[in-house]
Amino acid sequence: MSRKKSRKQIFEQVEVIDAGAKGKTIAKAPDGKVIFLPNAVPGDVVDVQTFKKRKAYYEGKATVFHKLSEKRTTPECKHYGTCGGCKWQDMAYEHQLYYKQKEVTNNLTRIGHIELPEVTPILGSKDQYFYRNKMEFSFSDSRWLTLEEIQSDKHLDDKNALGFHIPGMWDKILDVKQCYLQADPSNAIRNGVKEFAIANGLEFFNTRNQTGLLRTMMIRTSSTGDIMVLVQFFKEDKAKRELLLNYIATTFPEVSSLQYVINNKANDTIYDQDVICYKGRDHIFENMEGLKFKINAKSFYQTNSNQAYELYKITRDFAGLTGHELVYDLYTGTGTIAQFVSKKAKKVIGVESVPDAIKAAQENAQLNHIKNVEFFVGDMKNVFNAAFINTHGEPDVIITDPPRDGMHKDVVSQILNIAPKRVVYVSCNSATQARDLALMDAQYKVIKTQAVDMFPQTFHVENVVLLERR
Repeated sequence: MSRKKSRKQIFEQVEVIDAGAKGKTIAKAPDGKVIFLPNAVPGDVVDVQTFKKRKAYYEGKATVFHKLSEKRTTPECKHYGTCGGCKWQDMAYEHQLYYKQKEVTNNLTRIGHIELPEVTPILGSKDQYFYRNKMEFSFSDSRWLTLEEIQSDKHLDDKNALGFHIPGMWDKILDVKQCYLQADPSNAIRNGVKEFAIANGLEFFNTRNQTGLLRTMMIRTSSTGDIMVLVQFFKEDKAKRELLLNYIATTFPEVSSLQYVINNKANDTIYDQDVICYKGRDHIFENMEGLKFKINAKSFYQTNSNQAYELYKITRDFAGLTGHELVYDLYTGTGTIAQFVSKKAKKVIGVESVPDAIKAAQENAQLNHIKNVEFFVGDMKNVFNAAFINTHGEPDVIITDPPRDGMHKDVVSQILNIAPKRVVYVSCNSATQARDLALMDAQYKVIKTQAVDMFPQTFHVENVVLLERR
């Protein structure tokens, strides 16, 4: 049954039947169109109010819950539903894994039209909470207010926030009391810094007006016990800056790397900024199977350390190395995969477009006394050409781990020209992976596929595919 309400529609007693892309769940309207919902779980029976209508689908929100799904569980975090970080916290973990596996398989078969072998079950994460090694928090002097606070007659004194952006609102920050994504002392540091800043009159940032002192704070942890804290200030105020940094150093002596940035530009990205080490080292270390990886404030490293180890073991296993192979590692980043597989290869060549990442890869290889890796920097579609192959040799195995957009079509063409025996494709977006696999399908057969859950409580999933020449 449905009834019109202005330009929106309400559908009553609709069953939620599936989970789709980007974490949205799926219901069917009486007219047969799909409805995408952000706030329901498969198995719920709900009333839906639509807010967008397209030719083939609606977008809406569940407004009344008549029946709650058996797949539901109680979210751990009290910020769930306002914070956009862990959208699947209300779904039991075994069902999260089921829908992640299903999405990967559907993408490979429907987008890529790939003939799949027997699908290996998804590898779940041992830690379903407190698994992230990097968190970034924003300061704001005009925090997100609840509806109750807005409607209240009370004067609100506590307008400051240190937390996360409200989804879709660039200037609104949710004040986070406890986050379940990063292990202690992450919450203690964030809450302590907020209280100290308020008590000492340190101004929180105002994004609209571009005023204030405190902009962001990043906390990185590692499996070695190292902790990095980086505070981003909007302007230099030596006395206030040192007051806060000395508080962190004194109160949290376990912080091994305390750094700061003075950033007065419009956005708060630090990649074009000077990072200044205030106390301790300008880096922390991550350890994986005896390898040490030096991580600075700008370094990329997989945010789930334990599950990254599992992902890299699968990648190495799929590569089938015997010690005699020349391996190319495309989109190598800071060279973690390249170094991880190097002891089972004759030589590994890593290629990456970010100069700082290649510099870090070279430093880490030196740190680990690895002699059989080389790293080269440049845009993949330009560097990875015939001249490069002639200089460095034809690879027996190619490992590729591109960004979410997948590989450029010229890179796919070059892989097909080289035609190595095996290609291992690691992806954080199975839709673009499927698109690329379709381009390779005439020459390569999918031998294995393995989904890996790096991000519990979210809809994100990694997938590793082994291709062999037909």
